[in-house]
Amino acid sequence: MNKAALLREPKGRKLLFSAGLSWMFDAMDVGMVSFIVAALSVEWKLGAQQIGLLTSINSIGMAAGAAVAGSLADRYGRRAVLLWTLLIFSAASGLSALAGSFAALCILRFFAGFGLGGELPVASTLVSESVPARVRGRAVVLLESFWAGGWILAALIAYFVIPDYGWKAAFVIGAVPALYALYLRRAIQDSPRFTGQQNHKLSFRARVASVWSSKHRTTTITLWILWFTVVFSYYGMFLWLPTVMVLKGYGLVKSFEYVLIMTLAQLPGYFTAAYFIEKFGRKFVLVTYLLLTAASAIWFGNSETEGMLIAAGICLSFFNLGAWGGMYAYSPELYPTAVRSTGVGLAASFGRIGGIVGPYLVGMLVSKHTPITTIFFIFFIAIVIGALTVLFFGKETKGFDPDEAAA
Repeated sequence: MNKAALLREPKGRKLLFSAGLSWMFDAMDVGMVSFIVAALSVEWKLGAQQIGLLTSINSIGMAAGAAVAGSLADRYGRRAVLLWTLLIFSAASGLSALAGSFAALCILRFFAGFGLGGELPVASTLVSESVPARVRGRAVVLLESFWAGGWILAALIAYFVIPDYGWKAAFVIGAVPALYALYLRRAIQDSPRFTGQQNHKLSFRARVASVWSSKHRTTTITLWILWFTVVFSYYGMFLWLPTVMVLKGYGLVKSFEYVLIMTLAQLPGYFTAAYFIEKFGRKFVLVTYLLLTAASAIWFGNSETEGMLIAAGICLSFFNLGAWGGMYAYSPELYPTAVRSTGVGLAASFGRIGGIVGPYLVGMLVSKHTPITTIFFIFFIAIVIGALTVLFFGKETKGFDPDEAAA
């Protein structure tokens, strides 16, 4: 079955688009923060470390949300947790428009991050469990492709809304997903795999013990390293991208325009990953796309001309987001249904620590006038570590059913 065939199945198509739109709203919120901090740095005269702190607090919330929601989803169902996390993040995003101080904005961004971090691993688990194994990886990568749509929306809002109406208007738009949750409540159901486990629910302690048992320990360590390095590099690079463009001498509006161009490259990155993941396997996509992301990071950090910056940024977006799609497809396939959402949630939560460290580290380095080339070399090293960890210690999950292996 090809990608088009998957989308022609009414049930699969409805689930993919329903969960995908919630994913798109998540990305829109995260993307808008990267543009809003560039505007706030001018309006509120924020220093580099304050910008790093604001973006890191968002990731602290995401770390907490991923751990809590992952556990709750194994207990109460993927659908219920998906709806609640969507409501939490959209409410916090809308209320961010009312923030009158840096401290208030940081508190609201924590709660927005909590909802965001909880929703993402739960949505990928729900889709992974609800489609046939032969298209499972492709379906999750296609789900992840909605992230690019959200970033494109964020870039458009930044380009057309923020310069004329201000950053508060962008946050108000971020409250729209609360209305979508009302539709989602009727549109999706829990996966058959989860409902079939209703009488075999494990306690939280038992689920964590299973994730770290000898059977899954190598897998868990590999997955945690993968998540940390990918999230560390992504949030460190992409949340700072508009600001880095300003540091390289481009005006705020011009930097938004360039980032929009780079963001458009995310879509073909996802679609090629969706094709290769079922043809060549999960490890091929992860290792190849991560190594090419690392090469693109070095290229971007050393680029000086407009043409080189845009070309390197396009490659960075293309390969990095393709790798993200592969990671979200790979993660739920490593654990049986009873502990799947807990395993993925804990890995995502640990990864979000990287999302805390990355932006804050960039803020510290920029404030000390560290060259951009040095900063992007740090991300190069991190991404290579993630790629080599998967290459040498990761298991291939194409066509693999962890429930059968656990039986």
